Amino acid sequence: MNAPSSGRPVRVPAAQVALSTSSVFPGSCADAFEVAARLGYDGVEVMVWTDAVSQDAGALARLRDHYGVPVVAVHAPTLLVTQRVWGLPWEKVDRSAALAAELGAGVVVVHPPFRWQREYAAGFVDGVRRVSAEHGVAVAVENMYPWRAGKREVMAYSPGWDPTGHDYDHVTLDLSHTATAGSDALAMAGGLGGRLRHLHLADGSGSSKDEHLVPGTGTQPCGEVLGLLAEVGWSGCVVAEINTRRRTPDEREADLARTLAFARLHLAAAT
Repeated sequence: MNAPSSGRPVRVPAAQVALSTSSVFPGSCADAFEVAARLGYDGVEVMVWTDAVSQDAGALARLRDHYGVPVVAVHAPTLLVTQRVWGLPWEKVDRSAALAAELGAGVVVVHPPFRWQREYAAGFVDGVRRVSAEHGVAVAVENMYPWRAGKREVMAYSPGWDPTGHDYDHVTLDLSHTATAGSDALAMAGGLGGRLRHLHLADGSGSSKDEHLVPGTGTQPCGEVLGLLAEVGWSGCVVAEINTRRRTPDEREADLARTLAFARLHLAAAT
């Protein structure tokens, strides 16, 4: 979808545009707050990581207050590389929800269970609803993708990598993951309707690797998805989640500024 033409009135979007702390890796949580404030992001999504600050409500509140940038979401440590953070699976989700509630964030992002986490997976759909109710936050399950070994696909997640067919109240749509999965991102965004609570804005080329490219540089309909959300007056949060780990500080900042500009432009819906 093209940006609204200059001669047409536009509606200021209700959706916020936030920065994931993972987008400044290997920088720290503190770096993410500083960059978000300087570039004009509306908030920060905290990826709970081995960085001690990401696990500390008091430290995060001080960063929030110092930079004037709210925490809008917490990403639970349910990645393969954070299996040692915060213990057993439900402990991870519960502690993430408690952290979000304490910081005033309305969303907790979780990945679906791995297949080998059988007990966790068996009660997952009902469990995320329980955690949402207990802590007063939306636990939004993120779309993933099949793992690939050569021409063979490995179904690594249970009850599945695609949340659209499961009874989740809240879903996070990740546009890098749709590229890796070969999913139709625009159809997913439209089909989820009111269950779409959160969006991870990134791009991908369709590689078997989860790339998290700057939006507009891959094959995903990033602009079209944002335009669709703008047209329906979506009021969730768009979170920049791009990979800048091999970029210089200046290149990283330029990528994050481009991502913010892309989101703002495509969220301005023509009336």
